[in-house]
Amino acid sequence: MAADLHIHTKLSDGSVGIEDIIVIAQKSGIDTIAITDHDCLAGTVRGQVIGKRYGVNVISGVEISAFDFEAGKKVHLISYLADSPNRLEAICKKTSVARKRAGQIMMLKVAGRFPITSDFIINHASGSTNLYRQHIMHALMDAGYTDKIFGDLFHALFDEKSETNVLAPTKYPSVQEAIDEIHGAGGIAILAHPAKFDNFDEIDNYVEMGLDGIEVWHPSADEETVARLSAICKKKKLLLTGGSDFHGIYGEQNVTLGAYSTPQEHLDKLMGYKAKKRAQRKAEKEAAAAKENE
Repeated sequence: MAADLHIHTKLSDGSVGIEDIIVIAQKSGIDTIAITDHDCLAGTVRGQVIGKRYGVNVISGVEISAFDFEAGKKVHLISYLADSPNRLEAICKKTSVARKRAGQIMMLKVAGRFPITSDFIINHASGSTNLYRQHIMHALMDAGYTDKIFGDLFHALFDEKSETNVLAPTKYPSVQEAIDEIHGAGGIAILAHPAKFDNFDEIDNYVEMGLDGIEVWHPSADEETVARLSAICKKKKLLLTGGSDFHGIYGEQNVTLGAYSTPQEHLDKLMGYKAKKRAQRKAEKEAAAAKENE
């Protein structure tokens, strides 16, 4: 069966709760998912417990926000199957605090521009670990100032090129720091949706930093992009993953759970990746020891 390995819940910037997502997956015939909330590990254990109840395998994941300071681009990295996910708490908390500060600034600017209160906006973030742009837009929808999350008003408020934006800067860790933290927690580092942030030219650099794979199947990747990324993975011997990047009504486009997924062949490779790496390291050590004893 195919696996949807990129899903967001109410804990970050999704509109659907964990149990509802698992029920949708079960009813859609999807037997493996990964909950990958932004810089948030809170849903991992709960997701796995609820998943067992419904017969859905929920593998641990988290989408870590990073920044390539040399290229001047955002970079998102997904950590899968971390042995010690608690070791990622520090990097997640640091980003969460920075995002919360920026969210409060944006909220106050919006509340000053429209006749709505901060409390009204905050209520729309109920259940989330942070305040996201989607929550602010949902409040403006309910107040009647727009009929969609991602539309002209969104771009006026949150596009960097807009003269009327309310953006506040958020400091993110470097790509190297994020990859190192993922590996330090015993996780697998996957470059998320490279087409979304145009990360193609930097992939070689990320591989040198220790990148383990690339998210190939994603709403931002057309057939040509899938072929291009697949060729890169084959050449660099990287893992291939895929997922819908599901956010419910908070998504940039209308995407159903499982619309983009990881084929079984590549899911098997992901699940066996760490064991394979351990075997390779053991074989290399034995070979080096044998050479010294010659």
